[in-house]
Amino acid sequence: MPPLHEIAHLAHVELRTPVLDESVEFFTRYLGLTENGSAGDSVFLRAWDDYEQITIKLTGHATSGVGRTNLRAASPEALQRRVKELEATGRGIGWADGDPGYGQTYVFTDPDGHEFGLYYESEWYTPPAELAPSLKNQAQAYPSHGVAVRRLDHINYLGVEPVVNRDFLRDTLGALVTEQIVLNDGTVAGSWTTFTNKGYDAVYTRDRTGTPGRLHHIAFAVDTRDGILRAADIALEQGVHIETGPHKHAIQQTFFLYVYEPGGNRIELCNAGARLVLAPDWQPVNWSEAERAKGQAWGLKTIESFHTHGTPPVEEAS
Repeated sequence: MPPLHEIAHLAHVELRTPVLDESVEFFTRYLGLTENGSAGDSVFLRAWDDYEQITIKLTGHATSGVGRTNLRAASPEALQRRVKELEATGRGIGWADGDPGYGQTYVFTDPDGHEFGLYYESEWYTPPAELAPSLKNQAQAYPSHGVAVRRLDHINYLGVEPVVNRDFLRDTLGALVTEQIVLNDGTVAGSWTTFTNKGYDAVYTRDRTGTPGRLHHIAFAVDTRDGILRAADIALEQGVHIETGPHKHAIQQTFFLYVYEPGGNRIELCNAGARLVLAPDWQPVNWSEAERAKGQAWGLKTIESFHTHGTPPVEEAS
């Protein structure tokens, strides 16, 4: 297993949407992201405290779902070491030009078919005068509108076999497994992994339809629990569909709100930054079926759509 922290962090994610203009409005007006260029059918957006150029790449597409998930390596040497390991798995696609502001990117897939890009070279964001912050240790002025999400927090994939994908991230990229759902028959139905000291960066939960390559949600961090409550009020005023929350997860203890963007992708707003995993010898916390049946931390039962909705949409087998 490779050493921890060869991957610096989850970087930027491509989301596909069949209603590009409406999705752009959601991400800018509701979430408070800033538009930072475009190319072809894609629009680049950034959260105000992201030091890089892009947080979300929204791409017009026939349907919803996730495109490439980009990760930044911790150094040029770490990049080359991870590429060597990835090539040995047979899941490498090869080197490609990065998105605007990013260097050469090594493209590969996980066992489920989700596409990833790994890079090191990155151009730091320099704000125009109208977006210059008052405090020089933040990347951009704090937005005066919307939820004002600080950064991309994590991504939750749907996977045919969570364990196979979990092991791939662990064994080739050095992810640390922090928490899991383990069913009565020993099957792992969900696995939370981290590249950093956060509780989690990438999650795999089982896809009931058996369809590879789908997305459960992406999540953005806000500063406080009050920010989640404010996000719910703004959603109500702007006609944004609230799926569930505000509430608190038992797993990872995240305070959450789930909404849908116009293209159909599920978006989580979360306040999870206070809980860190600092132990290099951390042992996964396993949650049983009986414990999960109790619902979320304060007893809220998990809404059925949380188990059935994913993107792109597919018909669930009977």
